[in-house]
Amino acid sequence: MRRIRAAAIGAVTLSLALAASACGGGSSTDGGGSNDSPKTLTYWASNQGASITVDKKVLKPELDKFEKQTGIRVKLEVIPWSELLNRILTATTSGQGPDVLNIGNTWSASLQASGALLPWDTKNFGSIGGKDRFVDSALGSTGAQGEDPAAVPLYSMAYALYYNKKMFADAGISKPPATWDELVADGKKLSKDGKWGLGAEGANLSENIHQVFVFAKQHGADFFTADGKPDFTSEGAVTAIKQYVDLMAKDKIIAPGNAEYAQNQSLSDFAKGKTAMVLWQTASATLASLGMKDDEWGVAPAPVRSGTPGSGTSVNSMVAGINLAVFKNTDNHDGALKFVKFMTSDAEQKILNKAYGSIPPVKAAQSDPAFNTKATAALRETLAKSAAALPQVADESQFETSVGTAVKELLADAAGGRPVTTESVKAKLEKAQQQMPAK
Repeated sequence: MRRIRAAAIGAVTLSLALAASACGGGSSTDGGGSNDSPKTLTYWASNQGASITVDKKVLKPELDKFEKQTGIRVKLEVIPWSELLNRILTATTSGQGPDVLNIGNTWSASLQASGALLPWDTKNFGSIGGKDRFVDSALGSTGAQGEDPAAVPLYSMAYALYYNKKMFADAGISKPPATWDELVADGKKLSKDGKWGLGAEGANLSENIHQVFVFAKQHGADFFTADGKPDFTSEGAVTAIKQYVDLMAKDKIIAPGNAEYAQNQSLSDFAKGKTAMVLWQTASATLASLGMKDDEWGVAPAPVRSGTPGSGTSVNSMVAGINLAVFKNTDNHDGALKFVKFMTSDAEQKILNKAYGSIPPVKAAQSDPAFNTKATAALRETLAKSAAALPQVADESQFETSVGTAVKELLADAAGGRPVTTESVKAKLEKAQQQMPAK
């Protein structure tokens, strides 16, 4: 998801969205909605760049290009990640939403279950050049298995370990850590004189989920059973979350203040030399905007427990990314499909993903040399070999809220000097599981 940012999911719950169906009006099309307003589109974009201003500078020229080609004017609103999911859920219940919108790919199945989004069946995919133009790993996070996707991949990302070269050299560390034991050992060498080994976004619920999902995979655990039921309290899940929180609580390589971070402050700390390492999605463009030079940082695959990244217990990232969706009740159905075709065209995929430092989910666009640089090579390799999709289940959004909050509270305990034990972790997860919808 994110950017690379994680959504703070609040007052509006998905259960409201599931209880409502999107309403359409006007002269309907085969796929729902109408073509009553053929000359305009409303587009909700997610905040991918260092600021909303940066996003507007990236997107406005492309939207002007689209208008010149089609005669359709696009009304753009860039929405912060802290607001985006709530805005979308409100729109699914009210029927008053945009025509086209960005969604975090982990939300695809949840929003699909609301019935508010246009399904991407064979006909709709055909209108944008076909489903086979897209990378399989990106398509795997577009909705529940066995159903037509709820959205189309737009930007692909993966987690990697970014490290400060000078801080490593000053500490006598010759290479980035490949395992968690190595990361902890290096982090302890680096955590001194007011500086810290690793950064984290402890108050960012979805960021917490992204991290502990990988730890759980590495311990052979999933947070949902094969039939979609929550399973938060397995031994592997408890161990995984304790291992993550212990980076602050026991190993003391994450600053206690990071427990309150939720707006990318850890990346800012990294760029300023206050933190030596950070686990992040496609950070290169943001680091440049924060004033960090390319030769000041390195990037490596995120750590595993042992060996090298791969599948199964060697997964080291979730499949991160942004999908592009169309509200079923759009009043410019044909224009919305034209816009998705434009945004996922080979040319636009190169332009947009270069601007954001992400990877095109469109196969042909990946051939551009810009996506074979130091900044992107590790991400491409991770997406191809060692990334796994978060559960594509209808309750995924509630999972991000309940378990993400549990991790936030545990990190707050660690920051406050309160003990974090196996028992306390399990108790938090039991509470989180009780908050999930009954099956």
